[in-house]
Amino acid sequence: MSTRCSRVPSSGRWAATSTVGPVNLRKLLLVAVWTIPALAVLSVGAGFLLLRGDAADRRTCQVAVDAAQSTVRTDRWDPPDELPGLGAYPEIHWQGRPLGNPCSLLPGPTDWAYQGVVRLRPEDAQALAEQYDFVPYATLDPDELPDSAAPTDVWPALAPYLPTQPVWRYSASYTAGNQTRVAFLDVEHQTVFFVRWNS
Repeated sequence: MSTRCSRVPSSGRWAATSTVGPVNLRKLLLVAVWTIPALAVLSVGAGFLLLRGDAADRRTCQVAVDAAQSTVRTDRWDPPDELPGLGAYPEIHWQGRPLGNPCSLLPGPTDWAYQGVVRLRPEDAQALAEQYDFVPYATLDPDELPDSAAPTDVWPALAPYLPTQPVWRYSASYTAGNQTRVAFLDVEHQTVFFVRWNS
C-alpha cells in the first residue's frame, strides 16, 4: 500500500491519500487468506515431525539409561580422590542410577546416585580404619546418617558382593567436608560399601 500527498480542494491543506484501490485490496486479502493457513499447516507439520523425532530420541535414551543402571561395572572408580584411602584395591563392583529423568525434554544435568562394593588389601583396610576413625556401625544413631545410606539399602545387583556376615564400621570424618559420600568398612572382610551422589 502506498500513500501520496495531495492538496484537498476545499481546505487548501495538504493531506495523505491512499492509492490502494479495490483491486489491490482484494489481492492483499487473497494472499493473506492463502498464506496464513499454509503457514499454520507447515508449523503443525514441523512440530509433529519434531515431536516424533523427540519421542524416538527419548525411547533410545531410556533404553541406554536402563542398560547403564542395570550394569554392574568393574572398572576402577575415577577420579580416585572421590573415594580416598582405598589403596590399590584388587576388586570393585559398582552401579549408577539417575535421581531424575535424564531423557526429559527439560534442559539441564541430571543428578546420579552410585553404590559400590570394594574389596581391599588387608593392610589398606586396616590403614583406612585408623586414618578415618571408623567406629562400629551398630553403636550409631541412624538419624546421624544421610537418607538411603545404610548397608541394608544396598541395591540387589550389588548384594552378592557384600560379606555374608559383615561387621560394619562408619566414619563421620570420611564423610566430613564431602556430603556426597558415605562409606562403611568391614575390616575383617576387607570390604568397603560406599554410596555417592553427584549433585
